Amino acid sequence: MRYPTITTPMSRLLATAALALGFSTLAMAQETHSHAPDAAVHELTLNAGQRWATDEHLRKAMGRIRSGMNASLQDIHQSRLADASYGALAEMVNAEVGYMVSNCKLEPRADAQLHLLIAQLLEGADVMAGKRTQVKRQQGAVTVIGALENYGTYFDDPSWKPLAH
Repeated sequence: MRYPTITTPMSRLLATAALALGFSTLAMAQETHSHAPDAAVHELTLNAGQRWATDEHLRKAMGRIRSGMNASLQDIHQSRLADASYGALAEMVNAEVGYMVSNCKLEPRADAQLHLLIAQLLEGADVMAGKRTQVKRQQGAVTVIGALENYGTYFDDPSWKPLAH
């Protein structure tokens, strides 16, 4: 396999900035979100029958993901969305997840539930970005849509509107 060579100074600068941003976001996520082993959760649940509390940053990020997915929903359902558009959706989801992680102020049990949603969002973004070639990009969008539905079911966001599909 042959990899493209980064030849222009601007390309090198952009590649270096992208790597630095990726590493710093990962480091921040690990630093901000280190939980004790007893906080490990394996399935979404309600908080004693109630939805989990949210904060402003989470509501904003999830709203932006919802808006982005909603704008492409018909093309996704009709298998008309181009690979480049799936890639753009993946970048948007990743950026919003980064925003959520770096601004998270949820109590630990709600945060542990949020991590399950984040995993679902990131899995969908990877597929939409074409990182899992054995799976259609459309399936990644379905995964993200499922995460959005789970958000509405398990998290208390008074402004939340489910996707109509």
